[in-house]
Amino acid sequence: MNIEDKMMEWFNYFHEHPEVSWQEKGTTEKIAEILDELDVPYRRFPDVTGVIAEIGEGETAVAVRADMDALWQEVDGVFRANHSCGHDAHMAMVLGALLHLRNEPLNKKVRFIFQPAEEKGNGSVAMIERGAMEGVTHLFGVHVRPLEELPLGQFSPAIYHGAGIFLEGKILGVDAHGARPHQGKNAIDVVVALHQFIKSIYLSPFESYSAKLTKIMAGGENANIIPGSVEFAMDVRAQKNSVLQVLKDRITEGIEGLKNLYDIDIEFEWYDYTPGAEVSLEAAAVAEEAIRHVAGDQAAASPIVISGSDDFHFYTTKHPEVKATMIGAGVGLVPGLHHPQMTFDRTVLPVGARILAETLKRVK
Repeated sequence: MNIEDKMMEWFNYFHEHPEVSWQEKGTTEKIAEILDELDVPYRRFPDVTGVIAEIGEGETAVAVRADMDALWQEVDGVFRANHSCGHDAHMAMVLGALLHLRNEPLNKKVRFIFQPAEEKGNGSVAMIERGAMEGVTHLFGVHVRPLEELPLGQFSPAIYHGAGIFLEGKILGVDAHGARPHQGKNAIDVVVALHQFIKSIYLSPFESYSAKLTKIMAGGENANIIPGSVEFAMDVRAQKNSVLQVLKDRITEGIEGLKNLYDIDIEFEWYDYTPGAEVSLEAAAVAEEAIRHVAGDQAAASPIVISGSDDFHFYTTKHPEVKATMIGAGVGLVPGLHHPQMTFDRTVLPVGARILAETLKRVK
């Protein structure tokens, strides 16, 4: 069986056996089984899913990461795990690159990081803590892109993801009868003020950023009760990590101010921070050379700038000395990432595998 056939066999397995974040036990087992068949050494971990494999020799390593987890979402009326973000394709391409490289002469180690829990935003941190970046000089990733971002058959040498963070909170006021509002502390007044506040935060118009309430839960069945409590959530994003930090600080200060203004308590917590991309121009140049070499000049697209985030960028924020980029693959993906019916042209995956292999080979 040739490399393309093997890749499609593996892709079909991953596609048909999706597993959500931190539960990728069968996926981990399958990758280990594949590596055993290929006689490639690897490490597994007793406390988390994921696999780190390595070929070649040398004091330093170039690495490539594949995310493993699926989303939990409603598909045709049934909630289930679903690979609507393309991680099944990423694993297949990285394994295909391994097949291309395993018998090649290499000038350094090549490390393959099969990472859990990208959708939770912290699987990369678990791999870092388990030595995934030790001795690594360059790191590459790959991600299938929607048709609206990247035409079929084109590849981008860099994806500039934005930074993101979420907030969950609860306003703790006092319930009151609708006829006696002076006896309570109306939490809805506070959450409306919070909404107005975040819309009045102005940073430089040359920066890309957004903050918005994404959940408000207040009141009950009776319209004559003024609710004293509101649960709320917020989605905050920026293209740059530094801008996100400013936005986060402003929102925190604003919430503290509302507590004093309304003489009310607000409990809140920031969580699931994902850093924005810190792209190495050197790594992106290597990826672009590989794209042109494998697929031709017409296949080389410009870098992609998007507001979505990816925990791939923890690898570089925690190891800023590492030169990294994520390659975007134009696979005709419709109707969009995270859509329950997402689909794409799978015949492009072998080209992506060859580009990854050529990229890893070209690093000096």
